[in-house]
Amino acid sequence: MNLALFDLDNTLLNGDSDFEWSQFLIRIGIIDRELFEVKNLAFYEQYKAGTLDIHEFLDFQLKPLSRHSRKVLNDWHQQFMNESIMPMITQAARDLVEHHRRTGDICAIITATNSFVTAPIAREFGVEHLIATEPEHKDGEFTGRIAGVPCFREGKITKLDNWLAERGWTLDSFDNNTFYSDSLNDLPLLCKVKHPVAVNPDATLRSHAEQQGWRIISLR
Repeated sequence: MNLALFDLDNTLLNGDSDFEWSQFLIRIGIIDRELFEVKNLAFYEQYKAGTLDIHEFLDFQLKPLSRHSRKVLNDWHQQFMNESIMPMITQAARDLVEHHRRTGDICAIITATNSFVTAPIAREFGVEHLIATEPEHKDGEFTGRIAGVPCFREGKITKLDNWLAERGWTLDSFDNNTFYSDSLNDLPLLCKVKHPVAVNPDATLRSHAEQQGWRIISLR
């Protein structure tokens, strides 16, 4: 039995769904461009540099969810999928996921982006399991806060260990376990799996992958 783990943003997607969700809300006039776009760009640059304060970012990212009903948010998300996400899905990314599915591997997307944004994307890839940052909700509506640990950096290991434990597994339960990621922020989990794969990696991850002899691939 094998486990295949996939980062989402800039790995399976040729872009960042978290960043693009805020840009989408700005574009359709839900949040103010002048107030939010500069912050959104700044957070994205911090993420790429490995300096992001995840709690500060999640406060920024999740608050808009609390201001609108789930039905309205779902309608917007369908538009977001069509306009922003579908163009970011390459055939190479679909083929990689399908290869693991065909060989019977257990597949999971593990992402720092919240599950409201990412669950429909996981379904588009045909991936049953999603390990993500969870937005808190009450009576079916979002509160604007996070539930549990952010699925970010070392938090990805915590979330993965919890997900495995719920199923009576550990990473050692699998003959092989593989993690695909583009980002230096995923080095903690990449260093933990048997087969780390750098996908269109940033400069820091590329350098580390080359030093360690990790596989490097492109899905572009």
